[in-house]
Amino acid sequence: MSSEHSAPVPRYRRVVLKLSGQALAGQSEIGLDLEVVHQIARAVQRLVSLGVQTTIVVGGGNIWRGAAGEARGMDRATADYMGMLATAINALALQDQLEKLGVDTRVQTAIEMRAVAEPYIRRRAIRHLEKGRVVIFACGTGNPYFSTDTTAALRAAEIEADVILMAKRGVDGVYSADPRSDPRARKYEALEYLDVVKKRLGVMDATAASLCRENKIPIIVFSLDDPENMLRAVLGEKVGTFIGDVASVDEPAETEPR
Repeated sequence: MSSEHSAPVPRYRRVVLKLSGQALAGQSEIGLDLEVVHQIARAVQRLVSLGVQTTIVVGGGNIWRGAAGEARGMDRATADYMGMLATAINALALQDQLEKLGVDTRVQTAIEMRAVAEPYIRRRAIRHLEKGRVVIFACGTGNPYFSTDTTAALRAAEIEADVILMAKRGVDGVYSADPRSDPRARKYEALEYLDVVKKRLGVMDATAASLCRENKIPIIVFSLDDPENMLRAVLGEKVGTFIGDVASVDEPAETEPR
């Protein structure tokens, strides 16, 4: 027998990885932890090495939160635009670490800033993916009042992604309540799109959930604390919580916690 092992075959060939700004901040939750960014980049590198066409939507909450600015009296639109600019900083940090690993990367922004990134053009993004490049989408949708979760759902629909990988820090899936404060919280193995809204689980906003439902885009919510989870999710292994057509997974959704 040959000692060589064939490479694993990914279940999903084109993915949108959704990262919160806090995911890039590590334990501090503010600013950038470049070691954490490097770990994420290495995990993405493994996806690319398997031929997975990978895009990333990144938040900016580690630098600025529009909701926090509005709460302090700032105009909502202005506060949201500031948040969009924060996502561009995170996108450039990710690009830097990916390219240090030899992964060809492009940043595309919904707000034009041609000195540092390309404007978002759907067909160009798809062409980059076909050439094996990672595409990082920054500046949200380019409009205030929309979250980066909605951006992930919108971009996934536009580029016809197979799945949204929603990476979280400190939690390994979707729970009935916050497991850090409620010991009775139970983890869901699988959920329908409408369950996310009806149960008010807070994993994503209603607009994002509706977009995914309309376009039949599944979401896998998993912990980023173990970088291997990203690879496991793409290979189709059971990790975190699956949101989508529950009939398409091996086991039914967990019943309503009592």
